[in-house]
Amino acid sequence: MPDNGKPSAIHYTRAGSWFDNWKDVYYADLWLKEEADYNASYQEPPMSHPPIGITLDSEDPGSYSKFPWYAIRENYSSAVASGGGLPIMLPHELDHVDEYLDLISGLVVTGGAFDVDPALFGAQSKHPSVVVKSRRTDFEWAVTEGALSRNMPVLGICGGEQLLNVVLGGTLIQHIPDEIENALAHEQPNPRDKAGHEAKVMKDTLLYSISNNTSLSINSAHHQAVKDVGPNVKINAVAPDGVIEGIESSEYAFCLGVQWHPEFSIDPTDTEIFKAFTEAAADHK
Repeated sequence: MPDNGKPSAIHYTRAGSWFDNWKDVYYADLWLKEEADYNASYQEPPMSHPPIGITLDSEDPGSYSKFPWYAIRENYSSAVASGGGLPIMLPHELDHVDEYLDLISGLVVTGGAFDVDPALFGAQSKHPSVVVKSRRTDFEWAVTEGALSRNMPVLGICGGEQLLNVVLGGTLIQHIPDEIENALAHEQPNPRDKAGHEAKVMKDTLLYSISNNTSLSINSAHHQAVKDVGPNVKINAVAPDGVIEGIESSEYAFCLGVQWHPEFSIDPTDTEIFKAFTEAAADHK
């Protein structure tokens, strides 16, 4: 409205008769201006608990149920929650991968008592000890690829680290005792919530920036391991016998795989891994 107290031409046009309506038009325009200023300055509040997708294991009928069932250890969920995330379990519904990814801000690919099919990394034969779960692997492959394509933070744990390496173009040792001379007991005989051996952390890696330590006490529950890493993938931890214990890729915002189970919180670094991962997930959306 101009200084002379009369509405401008645009006000006149909108009001019809400015004598009766100019105040309504003025205050309506003032409200619209304030709303526009608010919208321009408004920022979404930070997500307090970013939703973290956690892949499930699957089991055949028996034990818990006479029908097929999903399973996961409670400490996967509690480790994510303690790190600041909101745990979301992901059933193996391959047709819903994109919808899952729309809902979550980070992905944890879990371990289990099974192996990645050697055919997926080009092996011509399969070791007799290898056990596969094709439906689970198909789902985890798809959701991992999808997460990486969105630059969504990914944390691979044990078998999840192995799958992550294969998705990124690497290969696996099918059975450690057959390929590593004087190998440690990577399927440790003592309880899995206790350390099995040490791992050396490489400097200038994401893992080192999280741990700020070159040595970790880790548990060990695997007979396979990373063999050759994929392109743009870096080894970040090794066992005393040379077995690769961790990988990462700087091509993504947060892409980390560890061969041990940090959800047991054996080493102080374990909790820091989940905190760093969740912080990266909070930045994703």
